[in-house]
Amino acid sequence: MMKKPARRFGDRKDGYLIRELDAMHFITPLLYPNRCDNEAYISERIDLTAINEYLRRKNEGETEFPYTMFHVILAALVKTVTLRPKLNRFIANKNVYQRYEVSASFVVKKRFADESEEGLAFVHSKDGDTIDTIHDYIKSQVLFCRSDKRDRSSDSMDIFNRLPRFVSKSAVGAVTFLDRHGWCPNVLIATDPYYASVIISNLGSIKLKSGYHHLTNWGTCSIFCIIGEKSMNPVFHEDGTYEMRETLDLGLTIDERLADGYYYSKSIRLLKHLLAHPELLERPMTEEVDY
Repeated sequence: MMKKPARRFGDRKDGYLIRELDAMHFITPLLYPNRCDNEAYISERIDLTAINEYLRRKNEGETEFPYTMFHVILAALVKTVTLRPKLNRFIANKNVYQRYEVSASFVVKKRFADESEEGLAFVHSKDGDTIDTIHDYIKSQVLFCRSDKRDRSSDSMDIFNRLPRFVSKSAVGAVTFLDRHGWCPNVLIATDPYYASVIISNLGSIKLKSGYHHLTNWGTCSIFCIIGEKSMNPVFHEDGTYEMRETLDLGLTIDERLADGYYYSKSIRLLKHLLAHPELLERPMTEEVDY
């Protein structure tokens, strides 16, 4: 978590206003104010050889809550966003803000059944976090979501659902206005995934392939990551030969207004480097990586 600067006029409770921007990044939100109109989609295929070996070693003696590929990918995304701070910006009400913390959110099914409810899980990263502390935090979140307890955002949404339709529409319209200005009360958004730095959806866990997922104009999230199902695919070497290896596809939808293509390209290289060397995730999130 970055040191929170003294709050100034124009700042929000979840981020401070970027007051010095180049002309292009100042004008772009004024011309294109909606997040959904500024999506860029990136697809990457990840060789799981290093991750599988790392998990084999990591889970020796771990039986209660084993480390999984999801934990590795989530930790790698958090470290990437930590080291590449422009990824942790968001645009609201045509202004660019830097978020005060790095966070990740995901949905947890209480049971694998059609009628099962979903719980909302949130990871708030700190500077000293590693894959181990994130693993422990995910464990507590998953156990909470699969209990009979409910998260605060789901409870708040139920209130709107129980109101007469004409009242709920007016109420949601008012809340949307508060969202645009950063005035939403925490009781409504404390576990809302669209207020995280990055949302992760593990479609591979329900046997679906990776694909595009839209961003939303609601909230502040600028990155959505889809994890696809594992599969065997050819991995080519420099001499043209190849071998079949287990891989998975990642789909990343980003707000292209936050940075230029070079910045995003370098950020993706960092993410892939971390996934190829997962032992680096045992170091603090703020520790720089040579890639």
